[in-house]
Amino acid sequence: MSKLKKWLMDNEITEVECVVSDLSGIARGKIAPVDKFIHEGEMRLPESVLLQTVTGDYVDDDIFYSLLDEADIDFICKPDESAVYLLPWTIEKTAQIIHDSFDKMGNPIELSPRNVLKKVLKLYEERNWKPVVAPEMEFYLTARSEDPDLPLKPPIGRSGRMETGRQSFSIDAANEFDPLFEDMYDWCEQQGLAIDTLIHEEGVAQMEINFSHGDPLVLADQVFLFKRTLREAALKHQVVATFMSKPITDEPGSAMHLHQSILDVETGKNIFTNEDGTSSSLFYGYIAGLQQFIPEMLPMFAPNVNSFRRFLPDTSAPVNVEWGEENRTCGLRVPSCSPQNRRIENRLPGADANSYLAIAASLLCGYIGMVRELKPTPPAQGRGYEIRSPTLPYTLESALERMENCDEVSDYLGEAFAKGYIAVKRKEQENFKRVISSWEREFLLLTV
Repeated sequence: MSKLKKWLMDNEITEVECVVSDLSGIARGKIAPVDKFIHEGEMRLPESVLLQTVTGDYVDDDIFYSLLDEADIDFICKPDESAVYLLPWTIEKTAQIIHDSFDKMGNPIELSPRNVLKKVLKLYEERNWKPVVAPEMEFYLTARSEDPDLPLKPPIGRSGRMETGRQSFSIDAANEFDPLFEDMYDWCEQQGLAIDTLIHEEGVAQMEINFSHGDPLVLADQVFLFKRTLREAALKHQVVATFMSKPITDEPGSAMHLHQSILDVETGKNIFTNEDGTSSSLFYGYIAGLQQFIPEMLPMFAPNVNSFRRFLPDTSAPVNVEWGEENRTCGLRVPSCSPQNRRIENRLPGADANSYLAIAASLLCGYIGMVRELKPTPPAQGRGYEIRSPTLPYTLESALERMENCDEVSDYLGEAFAKGYIAVKRKEQENFKRVISSWEREFLLLTV
């Protein structure tokens, strides 16, 4: 704690937000005065926090008590000194510190998304491989709305008007929200978040932020914090930022595209490339692993009922696990780049995915493909939006069933994680089914 204590004192921190990510990517934890945080050196939370749904409910008792102690005991959270961030939007000088979760014996908690990612990274470390990722985060800005039954509306920009029509890559349309984005960039810089390019996406007031490539755990932490940062910047400017996968009817969905490459630790060279600059067998194995196992692990890329509304033909979202060079209509795109920078872009994850779990699942799929020497399909040619993969589930229910029957999930990520994650998502699905939608009232009320 000496290094961390010095940083807190040097930055005159008065409060510390001690946080962990739950399975849905929600920040859970405690806010402590800095003196108390330094004195205790760790945080304790009930184990049940990691089996809580987005609605605040818990999984059924038979699963709950098969995974957790009946006494609802605490697990221990220890601060990661490499995951300390200054929060620029708070009144008091506050730091957010991401914690790792352990049981009383010092074993990593299997239900922790951050531990899941660390477990996958350990597989790479054992083979002397170093993954590199670069996330691209899409999101919408919307007007504030107090009534969740009402459709979302575009926000009013500097011109005093709502945006209309398609404004893909429009500089002027992005500049409508300059004050908000200036705060966002300033706050990200103060926190050391490696954000890069801002673009206006296809949807009305839909934007995308690209992250610089780097270490998967660091980038997962930064995406986790970026979501909070952007929401705070939006609230300051009287609008809302949402990472829902499909927040607005008839508008494109929002994705979290993941660029991935693998380096050899000793040489620093990209293992996707041979000495002569051609694509390596490991490159093709990685693609094949993504093709075979993304359908089995889809709930880690598309975790909510709303996530599957994005998977529609002709809506700027691939509905397949085809691969192709410079082909954005495929679920797996190989961008044009130099041999050393050869990489694969996984375009299937939604913006609503937990960054730790989406990155972990993508890296795991590729890892299995490499170690098993799997072979990919031939690259797709031309327009791929009409290609609906016969192996890709198109509802959350069917996706969860596929994940439950995938031995690799429990073998590599742990039986407790597999069982707990599926149970949480099934509970959320049950809650969704209790709600009657406006579509049902509009078209069924007086006709059936």
